[in-house]
Amino acid sequence: MKVLTALVAAMLAVPVFASGTEGPDASTGETLHATVAALDSAAFDAFNRCSDPAQLERHTGYFAEDVEFYHDTGGVTWSRDEMLANTRKYVCGNFSRELMPDTLQVHPIKDFGAISQGSHRFCQFASGKCEGVADFTMIWRHKDGVWQLTRVLSYGHRAAGSEP
Repeated sequence: MKVLTALVAAMLAVPVFASGTEGPDASTGETLHATVAALDSAAFDAFNRCSDPAQLERHTGYFAEDVEFYHDTGGVTWSRDEMLANTRKYVCGNFSRELMPDTLQVHPIKDFGAISQGSHRFCQFASGKCEGVADFTMIWRHKDGVWQLTRVLSYGHRAAGSEP
């Protein structure tokens, strides 16, 4: 029953994390940047703890059902279910993702949402070492007060300290 209660609470929490009062045409770039930075932080906080089913469900809410995920070494997935199956299989309990400081860029998409770009590193839970780095581009849609990812590109995977 505790797991069910936690799962329901996590699902109800998604609109809180995935909502914003700012629309895609926010009057200042700083407001949009702050909104998308908070969304990135919340989505990957759940990703980093996805061994917990409630956190995996919370992470799920940040993605549109028809999300396209392009990964340079893993290929393409065409749906949220397929992407999350890969997350469950390859990520949960294995590593965490950290946004690299001062790399997040956010650009508005008129009447739609925003593009976010940056670099992130991956840290292995077993060793505690952060040995992998990659770049990302994500398309955020703002619809009916909810922000969701519709396209994700993760590319340029390399060892930490290597040039892209």
